[in-house]
Amino acid sequence: MGVTVLEGFLQQYLRLYRPLISSLNELLGKYNLSYSLWQVIYYIKHHGPSTLVEIAKRYSVEKPTITRRVSCLEDLQLVEKIESRDRREKLMQLTPKGEELYAACRKEISNLERKILEKLSENELQSFFETLSKIRQQLAEKEGKQK
Repeated sequence: MGVTVLEGFLQQYLRLYRPLISSLNELLGKYNLSYSLWQVIYYIKHHGPSTLVEIAKRYSVEKPTITRRVSCLEDLQLVEKIESRDRREKLMQLTPKGEELYAACRKEISNLERKILEKLSENELQSFFETLSKIRQQLAEKEGKQK
């Protein structure tokens, strides 16, 4: 694979990524959220009560970054701290308000996804998701070798 293809890949990815994040931030802004806050809500919704370390690890960000995001979500009464076996760890879960907000946002995000992907066939979608999975796996393997 030549250099031109790789340069083309990164440019195409960035041309897609930025408008997608902007669209998500615009959609989530109606709920006083950003994509970075949504990531925390999404993780807790799909993994259950979670520690800040688990969330930080999943998104490859520093714990203080997640601490700030969680603090903001606590201020919005969307997440709350619950008892954990280890008192040194903060275990977070969604509040009922957080659950409601998740459902509302998830519905709008699903509509956005359908609109963005509506012109792709089932085969194209399948191939696209398989390709993304392979790229993610390659990056994870590369990162594992560097550590």
